[in-house]
Amino acid sequence: MSPLARRRLGKVLLNAAGVAVFLFAIFPVYWMVATAFKANDQIFTTSFIPFPTHFTFEHVDRVLSEGVAGHSIWLYLRNSAVVALGTVLVGAVFSLLAATAVARFRFKGRTGFLIVLLIAQMIPSEALLIPLFLSVKRLGLYDQLLGLIVVNVGLTLPFGIWMLRTFVAAVPRSLEEAAWIDGAGRFTTFWRVLFPLVAPGLVATSIFSFITAWNELIFALVLMNDSGGYTMPVALQYFFGQRGTDWGAIMASSTMMTIPVVVFFLLVQRRMVSGLVAGAVKG
Repeated sequence: MSPLARRRLGKVLLNAAGVAVFLFAIFPVYWMVATAFKANDQIFTTSFIPFPTHFTFEHVDRVLSEGVAGHSIWLYLRNSAVVALGTVLVGAVFSLLAATAVARFRFKGRTGFLIVLLIAQMIPSEALLIPLFLSVKRLGLYDQLLGLIVVNVGLTLPFGIWMLRTFVAAVPRSLEEAAWIDGAGRFTTFWRVLFPLVAPGLVATSIFSFITAWNELIFALVLMNDSGGYTMPVALQYFFGQRGTDWGAIMASSTMMTIPVVVFFLLVQRRMVSGLVAGAVKG
């Protein structure tokens, strides 16, 4: 076989592997959406039905009209949106400032602080449930969405700081020094020079924070006493009953829950690409 043929074969095999991985990853999402529009006789069957023979909006209408636990499904979506967006905004500010301090300044205990960040990422969040519950209750944030935001910021902050530290460290100091020579202050240099260059990393950490806060279940269940403050993951638990599981309603609610995440990713993806282009530095 000639070298050209081997390269073509390798490219074909690589593309085939990529398509296989894509199909493997997208199949659960497709099955969720397809099941949301299947009738009950097609859901509870031993036969493999890849496509709904008759599309039905019964499950979607029932979830929208009846709600969950006496509340509208839009209330749970709103609670999830408030917690997720609050986590992104607050976490982005603190992680960017902390990452800048760690990457740009040399201070006593800097190495220990970085080690603590790594250790914090290795600890399961469930192991922190009791101390965080007591802390939230002492702060008077129990049964409040603000308490969930604070907890989720604490859970996502170590990853955000560690990731943004790499972006900040990659920015040449000469750019900041040139801005200082031109008369710019520290805040102006930070906002006009450093921030545009680390914006792609900030978007990446925001995506991670949003998905983590949106899908969080344990703390949203423990820290909220009123069912009106539950988020979507907690609301989905009500479809699991002692007499059976309402898979149609679960898949319909899960599909509705997935749409905001996809929309958020599509919106920030544009920002991430534009940030990469705007952050290009010519030598």
